[in-house]
Amino acid sequence: MRSMSDTLARLAALRGTLRAQPTQDSTDLVALDAFGSNPGTLGGYTYLPSKRGKNMALVVVLHGCTQTAAGYDIGSGWSRLAEDYGFTLLFPEQRRANNPNLCFNWFNPEDISRDHGEVFSIRQMIAKVVAEHGIDARRVFVTGLSAGGAMTAAMLATYPEVFAGGAMIAGLPYASAATIPEAFDRMRGHGGPTAKELERRLRNASGHKGRWPTLAIWQGTADSTVAPSNANAIVEQWRNVHGVDASPARVEDIGRHQRKVWTDAHGVDVIELYTIAGMGHGTPLDVGTGYGTSGPFMLDVGISSTGEIARSWGLVPSFEKRRDAKASATQPENAADPFSTGSDRGGIQKIIEDALRSAGLMR
Repeated sequence: MRSMSDTLARLAALRGTLRAQPTQDSTDLVALDAFGSNPGTLGGYTYLPSKRGKNMALVVVLHGCTQTAAGYDIGSGWSRLAEDYGFTLLFPEQRRANNPNLCFNWFNPEDISRDHGEVFSIRQMIAKVVAEHGIDARRVFVTGLSAGGAMTAAMLATYPEVFAGGAMIAGLPYASAATIPEAFDRMRGHGGPTAKELERRLRNASGHKGRWPTLAIWQGTADSTVAPSNANAIVEQWRNVHGVDASPARVEDIGRHQRKVWTDAHGVDVIELYTIAGMGHGTPLDVGTGYGTSGPFMLDVGISSTGEIARSWGLVPSFEKRRDAKASATQPENAADPFSTGSDRGGIQKIIEDALRSAGLMR
């Protein structure tokens, strides 16, 4: 007989395989029209779950270079997660006329200045979606990969009052470059402003005086496109606005990977740094969860950044609070956490039952 862990892994994979596999042509994303002056001339798409509640959360998802909104959605699994857990998605999309490689222009000062260019286009999209779909304005989040990660930094810097949290994958600090040659240098980890100057640019981007969004940073140790040193630079840019020490409050091992956490004076996790051992340039996935599809820049490394990010924002219920034994006081005891690596019997049962239902072997 197969071992229990092997059986569960195969059932989890079956669960993902037997779901309807979307393609670029069959994606359920809907084009967003007439959302304002759109000075950055971007496109936009939304995903609304079939079961819609009141005061839903909104996640803004920014693709990387050479990618499209639909392609990144398929690879990352965001719309599948949104469908299962009832939140809304907004996918801004770059146009080739703006950037021949479909990169968001994270290095162009005009596109990363408040109420100008691409960041203002994305802000206008958010305003439209929030107003038209009953979004809880206190639960708006943003995430992105590579150029999308760097543009995530720009959105958080220029409109910090809009977002409850953000997550950058293989991103770069806000306003760390102002030209294309500088952008390539920063990606390689060369030069760049000092930590103090980066912090000044962050603070001056909006003049914000209130509470800052939480921040998660994901970085592969073998990334040859965006040097891992950029992840540390992002931490330094944001550390003082959150009032946290240079050293993390705790360091956790997640298998071969590592998670560092900085907590504020109230004990809230305000900065997270996930270091993914041996991973190159791309979004970390665990396709065994059924969320995400591996491909170029979509890397199956056994940990789902999509799931972990959603869980940290409270969008995915968690039987365990992350990976410790302390259960959430607000979470029912039988709730399933599809991303847990612990001994969650509820999650195990759900995986088995979902796989059997998908295969037509159980009602």
